[in-house]
Amino acid sequence: MQERLIIFDTTLRDGEQSPGASMTGGEKMRIARQLERMKVDVIEAGFPAASPGDFDAVNAIAHEIKDSVVCGLARANESDVSLAAKAIASAAQGRIHTFIATSPIHMEHKLRMSPDEVVERAVAAVNQARNSTDDVEFSPEDAGRSDLDFLCKILEKTIAAGARTINIPDTVGYTLPDQFGRLIYRLKEKIPNSDKAIFSVHAHNDLGLAVANSLSAILNGARQVECTINGLGERAGNASLEEVVMAVRTRQDVFGCDSNLDTKLIVPISRLVSNITGFSVQPNKAVVGANAFAHEAGIHQDGVLKRRETYEIMRAEDVGWAANRMVLGKHSGRTAFRDRLRILGIDFTNDKDLDLAFTRFKELADKKHEIFDDDLQAIVTERDAEQSNEWLRLISMSITSKTGEHPTAGVTLSVGCNEVFASATGDGVVDAAFKSVDEATGAVSELLLYSVNNITSGTDAQGEVSVRLQRDGRIVNGQGSDTDIVIASVKAYINALNKLEEQITRKHPQIGDTV
Repeated sequence: MQERLIIFDTTLRDGEQSPGASMTGGEKMRIARQLERMKVDVIEAGFPAASPGDFDAVNAIAHEIKDSVVCGLARANESDVSLAAKAIASAAQGRIHTFIATSPIHMEHKLRMSPDEVVERAVAAVNQARNSTDDVEFSPEDAGRSDLDFLCKILEKTIAAGARTINIPDTVGYTLPDQFGRLIYRLKEKIPNSDKAIFSVHAHNDLGLAVANSLSAILNGARQVECTINGLGERAGNASLEEVVMAVRTRQDVFGCDSNLDTKLIVPISRLVSNITGFSVQPNKAVVGANAFAHEAGIHQDGVLKRRETYEIMRAEDVGWAANRMVLGKHSGRTAFRDRLRILGIDFTNDKDLDLAFTRFKELADKKHEIFDDDLQAIVTERDAEQSNEWLRLISMSITSKTGEHPTAGVTLSVGCNEVFASATGDGVVDAAFKSVDEATGAVSELLLYSVNNITSGTDAQGEVSVRLQRDGRIVNGQGSDTDIVIASVKAYINALNKLEEQITRKHPQIGDTV
């Protein structure tokens, strides 16, 4: 009988730790709904102790999501575990994931605790979590650089305390595939009660090996993989959900397990996460990149036309690359619009939100002939961004550009309760527009990234702009979309400035500092 591979998605927790990838509660809920539709087994909804906003987001997701397990992360201390328990209390299926570092460098320099103290803290955290739920997961942070005998000791004791899942993290992306697979095999072999828990892995991509390490671990007995959509995550990211899932499903001649995932929803959720976070997917990204199933070489094209399997090991349709078009225009009604959004996993809590989104749809339909699903995702993302913070809002803009002269931009903004106009010149139209916004607001920030992508194909396609700003060590991403790329750029810039104005204090789960 084929074994089941449990998919544990941590896009909403570890993925959000990417610099600038913070999401609003509404954005997290949209992603959580899609993860549930895709039949993800476990959704790590966040780190409740990070901030009141994080607690509320986990609590809201736990209340709504019914088919997936909703998990809250907690450091191995009484306060964190208590907050995680409260956050998931209303979940139909709730899990607490608690962790503590076990490598010598982390215990000595970060925790400043002895190995015995670490074991004691871990066991106490698992015991406390078990008072709230039977589903408890424990992770020895930086397991890849931990002593094997010490790992066996702490894992044996946490399993005995009631941890049903043991997750082995390669926290810094240090291990190699053969080494990581062998670690899983030896832990399962040496720990006397290893059969009482499911072994899981959590790999980081610092050396580009997160997926390879995860697959090696599966081959050596791991039956849960922690991963993220598009490989989003801290530093170089995490193991990519779509790559792990499709590798296992495509190579059933090698793997003795498979997930329950509805893989046809992979591309839509990849687009959703990219749209919300502003982290674009590179064209050559496996499975979800725009070129993943594209063939330019004549030999390849000829082979695919004769028999697809000559150069394609997966069907594009199986991961969601089938035609993705909403055949509606400016004469379409609210019912058809709302029904299509429901198919995309987007529901409105009240008629006012639906009216606002429908108005945007009508405005866009006047500008472009065909409306695609990705256009709809962009409409809703922009609506959520504006509703989260209205300190700055674009009212109107004008651009003057002439060959041989510096462009000039003028913007009229709503700044707080006031309407402000300012103009500026720049090296290009976007530079002039950004400088005019700075002039109007007095905002001071550093532009780290400016990226433009087309949402769909065609000359009338919406442009999607991502802007990354930094101020006083805080990094945020802003997104904007429009058929006019300069307007999209200004929307993205304003979105990022609005986020910088928000007073957010969040704890980082690994270090506990505020960021």
